[in-house]
Amino acid sequence: MEFAFTDEQAMIAETAQQFFATNATSERTRRAMAGDGIDRALWTAFCQELGLAGVAIAEEHGGAGLGQVEFALLAEAAGAHVAALPMLGLAMASSAIAAGGSAAQKTQWLPKLASGEVIAACAHTSALETNSNTLSGQFEFVAHGGVADMFVLGNEHGAWIVSASAPGLQVDVHTTMDQTRPFATLTLDNVVADPLADGPAAMQAARDGGWLCVSAEALGGAQAALDRTIAYAKERVQFGRVIGSFQAYKHRLADMMIEIEQARSAVYWAACAVDEGSDEALLALHAAKSFCADTYFMVAGNMIQLHGGIGFTWEHDAHLYFKRARAIQSMLGQGNWHREAVASMILGEAT
Repeated sequence: MEFAFTDEQAMIAETAQQFFATNATSERTRRAMAGDGIDRALWTAFCQELGLAGVAIAEEHGGAGLGQVEFALLAEAAGAHVAALPMLGLAMASSAIAAGGSAAQKTQWLPKLASGEVIAACAHTSALETNSNTLSGQFEFVAHGGVADMFVLGNEHGAWIVSASAPGLQVDVHTTMDQTRPFATLTLDNVVADPLADGPAAMQAARDGGWLCVSAEALGGAQAALDRTIAYAKERVQFGRVIGSFQAYKHRLADMMIEIEQARSAVYWAACAVDEGSDEALLALHAAKSFCADTYFMVAGNMIQLHGGIGFTWEHDAHLYFKRARAIQSMLGQGNWHREAVASMILGEAT
């Protein structure tokens, strides 16, 4: 298959890259990390000034009516700068409501997600008790759960929308490795919830959107880590030569580049498959999540090592990439789980 971005997609990518390069600076990211994990001024500009948060949301609900390829371009650009934004919650909640929400729920929530008026988080658990329209249970590792205005919560049987201000909801925020995406534990005790019309479809769409979002972020982060390491290799001098001229150093860079190009193919294969409703979409998403997460972790680790002593200091941005990479590896399914899913889909019951 031959794949190339359209002129419109290329323009979206360029706009996002310029926006994040100018605004998502290390200093701003670190200030957000010291707060609640979100650069709110950056989020407002992204959603309202550029209008990019609604790129994959239907036009009748305040979005641009485009697709997951366009959203992946945005997530890739944000990931390249480890931007402290609630992109994951946007991807998962908007996908869930679009796939399984009623007409009234779509009208109520999707325009607010597209405009950034509402910050969303999404989570799944098997330990959930339902009684009429109330929920009791616990959701762990909810990304940006401490700052979300609304939640899309579900289990294998259904999905519900819960307001962050709902009585009976307790939110406990944790200190996590990636401080740009802090986790929280939600404890619900007879919390009134609004059920989505098609809960299973909503939760599958949420998972799909989440896998694609973090895969694209991982791709962007890995490429940025490689680019920064190459720049360092051209200016750092040892034994009278720039270190990038040493064969062992060049081989490491080449290995990183090869893995990144494969990750790029995996991300946009998955995005295209979702947009086209392909039977391969789920397979592609599992493959993208596992491969891109591992690639990012490998590249970020090499970034630290190839920067030498300076790379091991917290003041260097290599650690922002490394911690984001490690967090992506762990969230939304470990790599082995995704690879097992791929194997099962390809091989079936073969042993």
